Parts: sequence; C-alpha cells; structure tokens
Amino acid sequence: MERDPRELGGAWRASQRHAFAAPSGELARYVARYWTVTWEYERPYRQLVVPLPNVHLSFRDDRAEVHGPSSSHVYRELAGAGSVFGVAFRPGMFRPFLGGPVADLRDRMVDAAMVFGPDLPSPGDVESVERFLLARLPAPDPQADLAARVVAAIAEDTGVTRVDAIADRFGLSVRRLQRLFADYVGLGPKWVVRRYRLHEITERLAGGTDIDWAETAAELGYADQAHLSRDFRTIFGEPPTRYAQRYELR
Repeated sequence: MERDPRELGGAWRASQRHAFAAPSGELARYVARYWTVTWEYERPYRQLVVPLPNVHLSFRDDRAEVHGPSSSHVYRELAGAGSVFGVAFRPGMFRPFLGGPVADLRDRMVDAAMVFGPDLPSPGDVESVERFLLARLPAPDPQADLAARVVAAIAEDTGVTRVDAIADRFGLSVRRLQRLFADYVGLGPKWVVRRYRLHEITERLAGGTDIDWAETAAELGYADQAHLSRDFRTIFGEPPTRYAQRYELR
C-alpha cells in the first residue's frame, strides 16, 4: 500500500498542534498531564495512536469519553478542522475514580457519564475540569499509590526488563504484582515493561541515533531481533525500520 506522505519526516506538524499542561498540586497525585490536539486537514488523515498504560478522559465536540488503557495501537481518522482536550491519569490512579478493576476498561471506550455522572465539565477548559475532579477526589488508596510507584519505576529505570526483578524490588510475588496490575493498571506488568523499553527505541529514532537492532534486542531482554520486531509491530503498528520513517532526518 502506498504510504501517505503526511506520515513521513515529521510532516504531520504542518497540520497538527499538540499542547500540554500540568495539573495542580492536589491533582498531581492522580493526573499526569492535560493535553490538547488541534488539526486541520483538507482530506482525511489516518492518525496512528500508540498506547501507554494511561486512562484518558477526553472531550471532543459535545462528547466526553473515558478511554481505557489500550493493549495495541489504534487508528483515528482526522478530517477537516477539529480539536480534542484530554486528561491523562497516572497509571494506577484511575481505579479510585472508577470504583472497579481497570482491566474492565482495557481496549474500551465508555461514555464519561457512566463513570462520573451526567454533570460533566466544559470541554477544553482546564480550570473547570480541575474543579470537577477536585470535587470528586476519592479516598486515599494505598494500592493505587503502590501501582503508580511500580509503573513509574519501570518507566524510569531502563535496566528493568524482567517482571520478577521489579516484583522483587517492591517485595511482591509475581502473582500478586499481576493481580495488582489487572486491578489498578488494566494491563499486565510484562506488557508495561515491554512498552516502556520499546519506547526507548522510539526516543533513539527521534534523536536520529543509528541503531544496532541485534544489540538493542539483547539489551532490552529479547531473545533475538525477530521477537523485538514482533512486539514493536504489535504496539506501534509497523516494523521498527518503517516506523523510523515518521521522524525527521537529522
């Protein structure tokens, strides 16, 4: 299939704008960031969206939706002019708002009213969203805090490539860690480890770094390059070398 040239070399920046804002102090325990995407396309564009283990509350037009954690990439069609405003919750910290296992939201989108009730805030207004969430702050949940700390450790420590190693660090059995992630993160710890290690590849690609794929596979805990490529394609939608074409040449 012929590739859309708007995917290549950072050309998407001509038609999209991304902005981010930090939450207030009280909400920083639960919210990772606020984000806004605006676009304008004369003809529809097939946007690749790659997953991270966050739950999102999004506002687009007159719709408010909760998007559970995705186990794989998805595509969204962007057409004409539009925008979406979103709240990215810290992995592990949406469970207290939901009142049930986050695994129930895996690979799903639900109407935000099903979680928060009908009196939703104005879309795209950070202050009203903050007031809305502050009025609904859940009771402290030590298990949510634990799940968030484990995910943060996986994200920050590039040496973490094994689930048993991160379980040992936090004094947990692998089975208990798996149950904690199903309840609070919605994705398994093995998936989370793989996702953050593969993210390091995209960071290197974005920086124009030449990559020795066999060496990188071993460094990230893969048996061989083929296994790395398979996981990368599942999560990012393309083999690593094809995905690299999305970045500007340096």
